[in-house]
Amino acid sequence: MEQQGGIDRVSIRQRPGSLPVMYQSWRKLLFMHWKLPPELLRPHIPNRLQIDTFDGQAWIGVTPFIVRNLRPVFLPPFPWLSDFNEVNVRTYVHYDGIPGVWFFSLDADSLLAVAGASTAYRLPYRHARIRFREEKDQIFYSSRRIAYPVPPADLELSWRKGEMLGEVEPDSLEFYLVERYCLYAVDGSEVYRARIHHPPWKLQRAELVSLRSTMLERQGLPQPAGEPLLHYSEIQDTAIWPLQKVS
Repeated sequence: MEQQGGIDRVSIRQRPGSLPVMYQSWRKLLFMHWKLPPELLRPHIPNRLQIDTFDGQAWIGVTPFIVRNLRPVFLPPFPWLSDFNEVNVRTYVHYDGIPGVWFFSLDADSLLAVAGASTAYRLPYRHARIRFREEKDQIFYSSRRIAYPVPPADLELSWRKGEMLGEVEPDSLEFYLVERYCLYAVDGSEVYRARIHHPPWKLQRAELVSLRSTMLERQGLPQPAGEPLLHYSEIQDTAIWPLQKVS
């Protein structure tokens, strides 16, 4: 079982010295997490990557949000590409002590975004039909994967925004779950990493109102027990660097 020892969660927060390749803003983002024993997750993670744990437990997340103003560096946003909705299924890994995100799936309602990100970042993006609406302090979100021949996957949920938590401490569970500054991809025996930079998350509590999901089942992932742990953020501006081979 992988442990936390030797993982530097703070240095990775420093902005890389080179220019990013794109900027984007994440809006109305819900972190929905369940913990589970890492040995149940191990068969679903490439062997080159180590599972990142907190107090001996792995965590798996479903994260719906809105992308706004995606644009390459030095160019304005494009109306047909820059705004779309997305939902991720993810967990947390590390390689050479550098923690990051491993994506099981990424569903988006923009075919251009799906094609571009799949090619540039070697990520399992899928086309989906996604709906979002907000009524006072409650948010409604639904997604249905429509990418053939990939099996369909559905998500329907609503939640209420709660009190502000603000920035979180580096030794906290919240920091482990949300303060992630790179993503990983694996192609054969090769490991790739892409850096991400943004200000510290400003989190709010959230209360789950309803949830129906087949996002984990369709990936063949183990089903966690109990209610998910929720955190919400209104907005996060991000810079993203290109994918680079690290092994």
